[in-house]
Amino acid sequence: MSPSLKYPIAASIFFVLVGTALINATAQGFLEGQLKIISRRPVALADENTAPMTAPNYADYPLIILTRDETKQIARIIADRDGNYRVVLPPGDYILGVQRHESGNLRAKPQPFAIGAGQTVRVDMTIITGSSAEAIAPQE
Repeated sequence: MSPSLKYPIAASIFFVLVGTALINATAQGFLEGQLKIISRRPVALADENTAPMTAPNYADYPLIILTRDETKQIARIIADRDGNYRVVLPPGDYILGVQRHESGNLRAKPQPFAIGAGQTVRVDMTIITGSSAEAIAPQE
């Protein structure tokens, strides 16, 4: 094959492959929201022996995204220091939940949501912690 035909053929194959990849690529969507952590621990009066309350460590409360039928975990999210999160997802139906905590004393209502191509969906999550968390369901 002559060199003058090799380059146009190679370029044509390249453009066919790139075009096919672009056609098959699905536009992604975004999930964003804010994580709120509410403590239901009994209030202790402050004195010099009591440490001041600190901001929640959001890394201790990872969020998980499951398929709608809850059979597969799609992603695990850690909120930033202000409790905000954002993740890219393919279009589909999902559930936002909380990863099990070692203390077991937390409650969060799973939040179903759907993502469309190029769409941004906001889903906020509230986690209630403490000894009475088991008896209280968050109100979303």
